[in-house]
Amino acid sequence: MEERYRLMINGGVLSPGELKYICEAAEGLGLDAISFGSRQDIIFPEKIDESKFCQFDKIQFVKPKRDGVENIASSYVSAEILPSTSWLTSDRYLYVLEQFKHKPKLRINVIDPKQRLVPLFTGNVNFIASEHEDYWYLYLRLPGWKNTEIYPALIYSWDIDRIELAIENILIEEPETMETVFELVSDAVDTNNRTVDKPLEVPFYPFPYYEGMNRIGTDRYWLGLYWRNNRYDIKFLKAMCDLCSDNKIGKISITPWKSFIVKGIPLHSKLNWEKLLGKFGINVRHSMLEMNWHVPVNDKEALSLKKYLVTNFDQNDISTYGLTFGITSYDSDTYNFTSIVIEKNRQPKTVGNFTIRDTYNLLYAKDFDPNTREYIMHVQDVDMVELPGLLMELSKLYFEQLGVEQETETLPETQKEREEEEVYQCSDCKTVYCEAYGDITQDIAPNTPFENLPSTYECSVCEAPKHSFEKKTFQILLNS
Repeated sequence: MEERYRLMINGGVLSPGELKYICEAAEGLGLDAISFGSRQDIIFPEKIDESKFCQFDKIQFVKPKRDGVENIASSYVSAEILPSTSWLTSDRYLYVLEQFKHKPKLRINVIDPKQRLVPLFTGNVNFIASEHEDYWYLYLRLPGWKNTEIYPALIYSWDIDRIELAIENILIEEPETMETVFELVSDAVDTNNRTVDKPLEVPFYPFPYYEGMNRIGTDRYWLGLYWRNNRYDIKFLKAMCDLCSDNKIGKISITPWKSFIVKGIPLHSKLNWEKLLGKFGINVRHSMLEMNWHVPVNDKEALSLKKYLVTNFDQNDISTYGLTFGITSYDSDTYNFTSIVIEKNRQPKTVGNFTIRDTYNLLYAKDFDPNTREYIMHVQDVDMVELPGLLMELSKLYFEQLGVEQETETLPETQKEREEEEVYQCSDCKTVYCEAYGDITQDIAPNTPFENLPSTYECSVCEAPKHSFEKKTFQILLNS
C-alpha cells in the first residue's frame, strides 16, 4: 500500500486557523476529506498533485518513511477532561511542545500517566510526567532495541527538547544499552536532571468514551467527534473552525483513535454547535463497541473485519467497556497499544487452484493493560469466523480479572500488612535519597547506603550538603 502524504501536528494540537488553512489546501489539491493518523497527525487519504505544493507554503508535506520525519504525540487532548497529574495543565503542555524547533527523526511522546486516551509507550522517546512538578520519566525504545527501558534520571521540563535532540545526535554511535545513552547524553548536554526516587506508577482506568457534548465545570463543554471511515468532510471542518473562532476557542486536539476533540465550548453557544452538527448530519452517538479500535489507515480489509466483529458484538449484546482492540498484520512495524490485538498471518504459497483463507492470531496485554507492554498469545492460526466467539471469551476474561483487581485494591485495613522503609530526606527541598536507586546524577551506584556516600555529596536538586539530610521512616501497605 502506497504511503500517503501527512502533515506533522506537534502534540496533536492546532489552532482553528491552522486547521482551516489545511482544509483549504486539501480542497486546492482536489480532496473533499482529510483523515487522522494514530500519531495524531493529519493524512491526505488520496493521491495529490505534488506540483501544486508550492501554492501552500505554510505546509510541509511529508511521507514519514521516505523523509525520516516523525510526529510528536501528546496527551494534551486529555487535559481538563480526564484524570490528570495536578501540575500538568494545558498551558504546561504547550510550553513544552513549543520548545521543539527541529524536525524530529524519532517518535516522541509527551504523556500524562493518569489518563487513558493516549498510549504511554508508543514512541521511541517517551516523556512521562512524574509527581515532581516539571520533572518527567524518560523511557526509550530506540531503533533496533527490542525493549523499552527507563532512563536513570528524571528530566526537567525545559530540558526536554535538548535531551531529545541529543539522543537523535548519538544514534550514529548505535548505542545498545541505556548506560551508553546516559553517558553520551550527559557529555553532550548540561541539564537539570533529578534522581529517580521511585518507580513510575500507572494507575488503571477503563478506556474512556470520548464522543459527544460533555460538560467541563459549570459553564463550558467539550465535544468529541468520530467518523467510522476516518474521512472528515472538509466543508464541515471549515464551518466548525469558523465557529471555534467566533467562540474564541484557541485549540483543536487530535486523538490517536482517528477522532478529534474541541474543548472550551461556552454554555451560551451550545445550541449553535448542536445546530452545526445537525446541519451537516453529524452523528455523535456511536456505540462504544466501535470507538475503541485502532485500524490501519486506508486498509479496506481491516475496516471490513472490524465491522464484521463489531456487528457480532452488537448482535450478542456484549460489553467491551474499558477494552481496546487493534487490527494488524504480520508485516506491520506498528507498536501495539491496545488491550487485544488481532494479527493477520502471512498466507502460504498457493498450490494449484486451492483457495486459501486468511488466518489470524489473537494476543492480549498482560492484565489487559497495554501499558504493561507485555502481550500474551491467546490463540494462533484461527479462521475469521472463529474470531467473534474468541473475542467474546477474552472480554469475559477481562471482566473476571477486573473484579479480582478491584477486590485486591479494596481489602479492609485488617487484611493489610505494613512494612517500614528507612530513607534519607533533604530537609531543605524534601528530595529523598533511596539506597535502592542510588543517585545516577552524581555517579552513586544503586544499593549504596547513605552512610557510604562521600562527605562532599550534595542534594541533586537544591545542592544542600550531606548533613542536611535527615533519616525518615515511611510505611508501605502490603496486601496479605
